Amino acid sequence: MRFLKWAGALAAVLLVISCFLPWITISTKNILLTGVDTTGTNFGKPGYFHFVTAGFFLLLNFIPRIWAKRWNLLVIGLNTGWALRNFLLIPACSAGICPNREIGLYLMAFSSVVMLLAGLFPQMKLPANSPETSS
Repeated sequence: MRFLKWAGALAAVLLVISCFLPWITISTKNILLTGVDTTGTNFGKPGYFHFVTAGFFLLLNFIPRIWAKRWNLLVIGLNTGWALRNFLLIPACSAGICPNREIGLYLMAFSSVVMLLAGLFPQMKLPANSPETSS
C-alpha cells in the first residue's frame, strides 16, 4: 500500500483544485457556483473548510509517527463528512428549482474518498518492541 500515501497527496491537491471548478449551475437564475464563490445563495464558502482539512491531511500524511496517523483519521473523517454534506445539500432541489451538478462537485467527492482510503491504510513501520505489535 505504499502508493496510497502519494495517491492521497494527489487527491488533496485535486480537492483544492476542484473547489475552484464549477460545482452546480442554476440555469433559471443564471448562477454558477464553485466551492469558493457562492454569490447569490446562502451556502457560505464550503471550499475553505476543504482547504484546511487538505492542508492538515498533507502535513499529517508525511509525518512517520503513530500519533500523526491517528490525528489524520479525525481530519479525513471531518473532510469526508463535509464532502458528503456538500454533495447532498448544495445541489438539492429547492422551491421547484433543481440545479445541475457539474464536474467540480464530482471531483470533490472522489478526491475526498481517495483521501479517506489513503488515511485508513497508512504505511507504518512499527519497532519490534512496541506495545502495538505485542498481543
